[in-house]
Amino acid sequence: MTEPVPFVEPRLRFFADLRVEVGVPQEVGRTVHGLRRLIPILGGQAQGDGWQARVMPGGADFQLIVSDTLAELDARYTLEADGGDLIYVQNRAVRSGPPELMARLVRGEVVDPAQIYFRCSPQFETASPALRWIGERMFTGTGARFPDAVAMRFWELM
Repeated sequence: MTEPVPFVEPRLRFFADLRVEVGVPQEVGRTVHGLRRLIPILGGQAQGDGWQARVMPGGADFQLIVSDTLAELDARYTLEADGGDLIYVQNRAVRSGPPELMARLVRGEVVDPAQIYFRCSPQFETASPALRWIGERMFTGTGARFPDAVAMRFWELM
């Protein structure tokens, strides 16, 4: 019989709060995979423990409305840290809820974030030696969609 492996249970450590400002959705339409949308990212800010960054304009959230209860999100954008370092972010997410609330979100209406399941898994890339560690860790998060912005909180998975 082999000895049990001493697995380390994951813990969460706060990484950052983000507010990402978004523009008017570009709706491609209903494709074979679902309703395809592209949401321009206009700017925003990130605030971590002892650091801050701005969300640079030019990114986008590529959305697929799979069903009346499920949306798959793939946001890609760049952060500029307070020291000038650039951080590429790819944040995949799942957003689900009752059909009537999901329809309101698609129309850009306000929905109570507590009524929507919104979880994400951001990944980071940077050329910064000081921030190299963020490309070597896993992160998780939760979010809330508002008519003109997305608010998120990210945690490092320890």
